[in-house]
Amino acid sequence: MTYAIIKVAGKQYRVREGERLLVDRIAEDDGATFAPAVLLVGGDGTPVLEPNDVEVTAKVLGAVKGPKIRIGKYKKRTGYRRHTGFRASLTQIEIESIGAKAKRESPKAETAKPAPAEEAERVKGMPTGYEDMTVAEIKEAAPEWNAPMLSAALEYEQGQDKRKGALAAIESAIAAKEDES
Repeated sequence: MTYAIIKVAGKQYRVREGERLLVDRIAEDDGATFAPAVLLVGGDGTPVLEPNDVEVTAKVLGAVKGPKIRIGKYKKRTGYRRHTGFRASLTQIEIESIGAKAKRESPKAETAKPAPAEEAERVKGMPTGYEDMTVAEIKEAAPEWNAPMLSAALEYEQGQDKRKGALAAIESAIAAKEDES
């Protein structure tokens, strides 16, 4: 990876390792390191448009002022003259490294197998994978479940999660099943 395109303070920059650049003022102390958003990585063949496994590390060198810009207004034959100026507040950063992120263990590995006590709390007759379903998924799937599955899911929600949206979806599906009968 010879270059990366990063996003800092709403602007995009093409950077290489060891490069120094001026960016709009950022709220970091001098000497602090930070990881800007990486948009693209290239240099080793085809550019990677979604670099999820690449991290760019930048170090703040200090705050500086940009060049002075003079602004003059003038209207002829009226004597109107105004002069103002402007200097941008900038931060100088140095790109320390462009490389892969340190991989962390996934949280799914820890929660893959439920404990035996949790298995005992599971209500019989519940739809498969119900514990992992979101409220939106429950709203979609509840009308297709049969009455024992709905009552088991209702019992689980009342005893365990007590999610209002899930309870409402299950109760409305039960009411719809009773209206059909």
